[in-house]
Amino acid sequence: MDAVAQHVLWFAPMLWAGMVLAISFLEAPLKFRAPGVTTVLGLGIGRVVFAALERVQLVVAALLLIAAAVLGPGAAVWAWLGGAVALLAIQVLVIRPPLSRRSDRVLAGEELPRSHAHYWYIGAEVAKLVALFGLAIVAAA
Repeated sequence: MDAVAQHVLWFAPMLWAGMVLAISFLEAPLKFRAPGVTTVLGLGIGRVVFAALERVQLVVAALLLIAAAVLGPGAAVWAWLGGAVALLAIQVLVIRPPLSRRSDRVLAGEELPRSHAHYWYIGAEVAKLVALFGLAIVAAA
């Protein structure tokens, strides 16, 4: 069981980081550059994709917490893991709800000025990536 938990503790952060990189930093900005993709269509796609990403991230975070509980690793692993999980919680509970309310209004046809709220989400994504890479490094050591 310890061997499986050790592999999860190294592999899962890299898997999680890969998903964040692919969705948040590749798919999200590029979909609006595709021919025929309107803001409304892009927002609709983004909501579905980010809801799925959020669910998968919560599952991976739970697996990592279970693996860490099984192994009883040192403080560095707990610090990096705690940072990644805390950032995910902030995104889900604090940052995403106002973004969802705004996209609801846009999808309902309301014309709104450009928002800078996404920068908070992007900042949290960058910080979460740092935490995930840090976790993978200390877990592999």
